[in-house]
Amino acid sequence: MKRIRLGLVFGGRSVEHDVSLVSARAVLDHLDPGRYDVVPIGVTRDGRWLTSGDARGLLTDGFGRAQSIPAVLTGDPSIQGLVPLGDGAAPVCLDVVFPLVHGTGGEDGSLQGLLELAGLPYVGSGVLGSSLGMDKAAMKVMFGAAGLPCAPHVAVTRRRIEADPRGILREVEASFGFPCFVKPSNGGSSVGVSKVKAPGALAPALQAAAAYDRRVIVEQAVEGQEVECAVLGNDEPEASVVGEIVPCNEFYDYSAKYLQEGSELIVPARLTAAQTERVRGLALEAFKVLDLAGMARVDFFVRRPDGEILLNEVNTIPGFTPISMYPKLWEASGVGFAQLVDRLVRLAIERHEERLALKKEFAPGREAPGAG
Repeated sequence: MKRIRLGLVFGGRSVEHDVSLVSARAVLDHLDPGRYDVVPIGVTRDGRWLTSGDARGLLTDGFGRAQSIPAVLTGDPSIQGLVPLGDGAAPVCLDVVFPLVHGTGGEDGSLQGLLELAGLPYVGSGVLGSSLGMDKAAMKVMFGAAGLPCAPHVAVTRRRIEADPRGILREVEASFGFPCFVKPSNGGSSVGVSKVKAPGALAPALQAAAAYDRRVIVEQAVEGQEVECAVLGNDEPEASVVGEIVPCNEFYDYSAKYLQEGSELIVPARLTAAQTERVRGLALEAFKVLDLAGMARVDFFVRRPDGEILLNEVNTIPGFTPISMYPKLWEASGVGFAQLVDRLVRLAIERHEERLALKKEFAPGREAPGAG
């Protein structure tokens, strides 16, 4: 059987660069070498693309090995792959791409647009779903239009933060008050996120978040459980069992996720049967509303004391680290890590074949409805 040549893309220019490397190592560890020929594609912190014949070496040393080769992925679909920049180097054709670049530049539709232009199948959501899934403000607009429950919020720009901090404070106080969370609208791993308990702390939190994005979202803090559900599929997605996060810090910040010990991942979550099914159903609805594909982790709050379930956000390229909830939830649902990766690759190829089947030309008059 012919091995699938899989381009594994990792790194990137976002603040989640290091997390991406850990995810990529875990995926590489679970790829069957009898089925996959892995082509590593590392994106450096300054945006340069490198490849190597030694995938594990490229991942291990921060892209500093002598045998790494500069490369580019062009938007020319006739190439069907990666172009090394060495003298006389031939293009490396790829059967499918697995993007594991978390955050901006990899998860926000930018990389997906390049892969679309290149005519390559790729794991995960398309340009629209990736963009909506990355931008918390736009995501919540979509959820609201679909009638999905979310905590109250306001979205502001960096320019307004600089020009009108008092006006933002008045709007927050009138809408939902304190405590609240302040987040970059586009971001992940809780980088730039602050919990604000009093009016005087709002302006510094807005400035901290605006250092990472030109739009910032302020939302009401919800006291209760943090639960997550993993989704897998394309047009007929499946929902995993539900897991619960118990952070070691006041909220699940970057340190609690990756640096400190003590955070708990409880699978299955401590919910009633009705609450569990509600979470799973909302996860599937959110996946479809944003037109997602392949995979997503959907995060929720279960509010105390009334048990109301509120959508928080989706993550279209969830972590694949050894402690990440997405693979853990599917493992608890009976889908092991290696099987999960295989299914994601098949879903990527399936979605690509659907795109290829679409018409690329139109003959006015001859193809209009009712034309003879």
